[in-house]
Amino acid sequence: MTLIKSISGIRGTIGGQPGENLTPPDIVKFASAYGQMLRSEAGGGRIKVVIGRDARPSGPMVSSLVGAALTGLGIDVIDLGLSTTPTVEMAVTGEEAAGGIIITASHNPAQWNALKLLNARGEFISDAQGRAVITAADAGNFEFAEVEQLGTVTPNDSWRDKHIEAVLAHPLTDREAIAAANFHVAVDAVNSTGGIFLPALLEALGVKRIEKLYCTPNGIFPHNPEPLPAHLTELSDTVKEKGCHLGITTDPDVDRLAFVNEDGTMFGEEYTLVAVADYVLSQKPGNTVSNLSSTRALADVTVRRGGTYHASAVGEVNVVAKMKEVNAVIGGEGNGGIIVPDLHYGRDALIGTALFLSHLAKTGKTMTELKAGYPQYAMSKNKIQLTPGIDTDAVLADAAERYHNERVNLTDGVKIDFAEGWVHLRKSNTEPIIRVYAEAGTEAEANELAQGVMDGVQAAIS
Repeated sequence: MTLIKSISGIRGTIGGQPGENLTPPDIVKFASAYGQMLRSEAGGGRIKVVIGRDARPSGPMVSSLVGAALTGLGIDVIDLGLSTTPTVEMAVTGEEAAGGIIITASHNPAQWNALKLLNARGEFISDAQGRAVITAADAGNFEFAEVEQLGTVTPNDSWRDKHIEAVLAHPLTDREAIAAANFHVAVDAVNSTGGIFLPALLEALGVKRIEKLYCTPNGIFPHNPEPLPAHLTELSDTVKEKGCHLGITTDPDVDRLAFVNEDGTMFGEEYTLVAVADYVLSQKPGNTVSNLSSTRALADVTVRRGGTYHASAVGEVNVVAKMKEVNAVIGGEGNGGIIVPDLHYGRDALIGTALFLSHLAKTGKTMTELKAGYPQYAMSKNKIQLTPGIDTDAVLADAAERYHNERVNLTDGVKIDFAEGWVHLRKSNTEPIIRVYAEAGTEAEANELAQGVMDGVQAAIS
């Protein structure tokens, strides 16, 4: 059982002992610390906070505790109920709220849940704010409201439609082209809120033939909810058996997006952003951003379209900061996270779906033909186990020095760019490991690149 406190929120497994797992006292403590921070930033005036949750079984319990803690502080709560991460992000600004809490453990299994914390812009809170919340929660020094100043809870189920309307209104969403393509689509929503949002979006886009897999938002995940190839065999089989043009899947909070090709093969999570960026850049030239562990194909496509690619540290908050710095027109992460800044600065599978389908419809290509048109890379993901007492920073510094003749980026760990590919080493914030990502033209070449660097690290720590 686990409780992880980080700058973006609190995440853990439900049940067990307070302080060791995500229990009611921990939920109340962190929600209170966050609410108190927002009140302080607002100068003590009356504020609103938006909350929403994915469909996992602990959601109603966690949501009720969060709502009670916030109203106990004198904060008015707008409760979206079953929602998505990007929907809550948009609702924060739409409702002119001081912040928002998304109750979701993202791709983690059903025994997990989390509080993901937003600022008044509907973006994840900063490092400084996150540390302030952790400090205040650990201190437990809260000032709750007297009875006449208690906050209220107002249910609001309008934001699904508002979110979809905003996606339809985006200038690069081509509903006419999508409808004319007569797409036949299979959807696997892992029995979470994507089952409410994705079919509704597809219908609004003019898609009439939808095969629904696990679209009942009961939180009973039929398979591991992370949208990786090993977990999508049933979606793949459905696409082939039903003769679909493609399959679509998201994680439980609908901020990651992945596709299955018409022949049942994977389009590739890394290539979700590549394809959407290619479409956006074809209509609106400019700069792009992804994190250091994302595919080189995005940089290739960006240069081909006349733009400049920029890399950020891993983490959505870092991607967003870099996008703002370089005025990027599209950005995201290689895990299927699409950030379209002229909609909002957050990973959003709904706008990602609309733009991808617009692109596919306008090209007239099959999924496999579309994928074949992009630079082909393969990725290898590994880890190095560390023993207590190892100076991880010294290990990474040694790796950087060993490859000083290559292009080395120290923004986030150590990324080494070779002519034939790259390797990225970064320490985990939650486990005693160094994560090792590598990319090259083939999986074998990526594995070989990664192993060569890992052998050097192992030699240094042995």
